[in-house]
Amino acid sequence: MRIVQLANFYTPVSGGLRTCVEQTGRGYIAAGHERVTLVPGTEDRDITLPDGRHLTVRSPLLPGTGGYRVLTARRRVCDLLDRVEPDVLEANDKLSISWLAPWARKRGVPLILVSHERINAILRTRVPRWFPLDSAATAANRRLHRLVDHIVLASAFSAAEFEVFGASKIHRVPLGVDLDTFRPGTFMDTSAVRLVTVTRLSTEKHPELSIEALRELRRRGVPATLDVIGTGPLQKRLRKLAGDLPVRFLGHVAERNRLAELVASADVSLSPSPAETFGLATLESMACGVPVVVPSEGAAGELILRPESGRVTDGTPSGLADGVESLLAVPPALRRADARAVGEQFPWSATVDGLLDVFATATGRAKVG
Repeated sequence: MRIVQLANFYTPVSGGLRTCVEQTGRGYIAAGHERVTLVPGTEDRDITLPDGRHLTVRSPLLPGTGGYRVLTARRRVCDLLDRVEPDVLEANDKLSISWLAPWARKRGVPLILVSHERINAILRTRVPRWFPLDSAATAANRRLHRLVDHIVLASAFSAAEFEVFGASKIHRVPLGVDLDTFRPGTFMDTSAVRLVTVTRLSTEKHPELSIEALRELRRRGVPATLDVIGTGPLQKRLRKLAGDLPVRFLGHVAERNRLAELVASADVSLSPSPAETFGLATLESMACGVPVVVPSEGAAGELILRPESGRVTDGTPSGLADGVESLLAVPPALRRADARAVGEQFPWSATVDGLLDVFATATGRAKVG
């Protein structure tokens, strides 16, 4: 089976979406399939590497996103798809569905939407209060549901926006974690409390809440520090917000082993975004044996599957600080063991198997691998 993975918002500093596309793509190849990626970039490219064929289409920057590009050359993209002749077209965002669907329908190619975001959650901080966001999102999702053959969603939170239109096209496939890379490090029992947050520094992620939670903890007398890993349009504003607090802004850490080391050295991980449709960074933290503190909104709370693997809070700085203090009261060995045990429930191989099951259903072909 030839699988084309098409994705916007795919850059060298992308977070969960890029990780998912890369990890599942390698899994497709290991299972005996042919894998092609088609993404926007600064120039047209067609290269073949051990992890598949990679097509890049020169595309414009999307203003206000800190470097994301979007496929707008529709004819060029469709011509490339005609040359590649996919058996399955996996779309990893919603922007291109309206013009990919006619191409896929005409050629009898199943169009699978792998949804990485909820429209109303991702846009809530970007539209005026008076804008009828929920009704607009419902209308957009109804159209998406009609246009695609199947929709893959990683959590109950993300599935909720489509299940109202019927369950026949809906498939729940959780994401995974590289358990060999993200693993517990050597625990250092020190008086300082090391916090970490791994996130894109953008409005919908609310990274400022981690800084304000640190401020609250230090006000309470907790000797905490914070590592912020990630980049984005809010970086300058966040540095100003942090002021003289003990915050290290480490930027984007591309090397995955180094990222895992930084995360594993923390005592607690903060994942403040109420818009997460899964929580890949949250899961990676737990795989490192680092318990997490998350808000009740969004999907990250669905990952708190062991008693001491994390805390679900109201998402305010005070609530996040309460969660940190609650976890610090748990013996380190217990909270680290519970966190790792959750991570071990989500190998990438299970994600790949789930996606290939969907593709087999869509194509009527037996699953390989």
